[in-house]
Amino acid sequence: MDCALKTARKTITEDMSDSPSGSISSNGSPSIRTELKNGSDSLCEIKEAVVVLTRLPDYKVSALRPPTPPQFDSEDESLSSTDSEMQWKPDGDSSDSDFSVSNNRREKGKLRRAGRSEPTRAAAVANRSTYDDTRSTRPDLPEQELHVDMNVLAKKKTHRWQRGKILEIITREEDGRVKYKVDFQESGRSLVSGHHIAFVSTPTLEQLYVGARVVVTCQDSAMLQPGILAELPSRKNRLRFLVFLDDHKPHYLGLPALHLVCRPFEDSLEDLPDGLHKTFMKKYMRDWPYPHLTHYSPGDDLNVDVNGVQQKCDVEVVDCSLMEVVFQENQHKEWIHRGSMRLEHMQRYLNVTKAEEQD
Repeated sequence: MDCALKTARKTITEDMSDSPSGSISSNGSPSIRTELKNGSDSLCEIKEAVVVLTRLPDYKVSALRPPTPPQFDSEDESLSSTDSEMQWKPDGDSSDSDFSVSNNRREKGKLRRAGRSEPTRAAAVANRSTYDDTRSTRPDLPEQELHVDMNVLAKKKTHRWQRGKILEIITREEDGRVKYKVDFQESGRSLVSGHHIAFVSTPTLEQLYVGARVVVTCQDSAMLQPGILAELPSRKNRLRFLVFLDDHKPHYLGLPALHLVCRPFEDSLEDLPDGLHKTFMKKYMRDWPYPHLTHYSPGDDLNVDVNGVQQKCDVEVVDCSLMEVVFQENQHKEWIHRGSMRLEHMQRYLNVTKAEEQD
C-alpha cells in the first residue's frame, strides 16, 4: 500500500513539474488529476473535452448552398426593375412598383381569366441568355425560303389572316414584283404580296426584335391578327412579348403565339393604315427603349378616348406596361397601354411637349 502511494505521489510530482504553471498542460487544457478512491490502489483519470471550431472558406460555404433555378426568381425582383422607363403620374402619390396589386395571387387569377399570358419557358431562357432585349433593328439573318405547297398564314381581310397553302409563285414582268397565290383552308383563293404572308412555324428568339411585323394568335378570340412586336422578354415585363395589334389593342403573349411575316417592309410601320395607331407607333419606336408611360394604381380614375369622346374609367389592374380599365358608363373592361395616346393625360403631356419644342 505504501509503495503504491509513493509511486502515485511521484507520478503527480513529475506531471506538475512538466507543466509551466503546475496545473495547466501545454495544450491549454487542465492536466490529468490523479486521486485514490477509499484508499484503494486503483487510479482514476478524469479528462475534460475540448471543442475546436474551424471557419470554412467562402467557396466551401457557397458549394454547400442549394442552387436557385433561374426560372424561379422572386416576383419582387422581376417586377421592380424599372430604371429604363420614363414614368409620369398625372396626379396623386405614386408607388415604387409598376405592378401595383397588393395581392399577387388574386392578380394572377385575374390575368388568367382575362386571357393574359404568363411567362413561357422559352422566354425565361431568353432572359438568361446574352441577347439584347432592347434591340430594334432586324437581325442580319438569311431569309427563309418560300415554295409551292408550303403552308402559310396569309391576309384574307383587314385585321384578319387565315391559314392556307401556296399554290403558285408569280413574278410580274413589268416591275419584277413577286406575288403568291394562296389557297385558304376555309374558302377562297387570293394573290398576295410577301408582306401579307407569315410563317406557320414558331420563330426563333434570334429572329425577333422590337418593331418586327408579326401575326399572333390571341387567346381571347383565337383569331389570327397582324401586329407590331413592342417588347422582348425581360424581368420588367415578367418574361413576355408585348404586341400591338393593328387595331391598337395591346397583348402580352408567349413565344408560341407569334408568327413572323415572311417578307416585311424595311420599315414595318409602312404596312399600318394611317391613323392614330400609326402615329402612336411611330412615336413609340422613336422613344424606344425609353417609352413614356403614365403611372397609375388600381382604384385611380382617368379619362380614355372612345371614338373621339373622353369617357370616365377606373383602373382595375396594372400589369407592367399595361393596365385594365373599367368604363364607368357601361362597365366595359379593356386593356390599354400606359403610354397610349387615348389617355387624356398622355394627350395633355404630348401637347405640352410639342408646344415647348416649337418655342
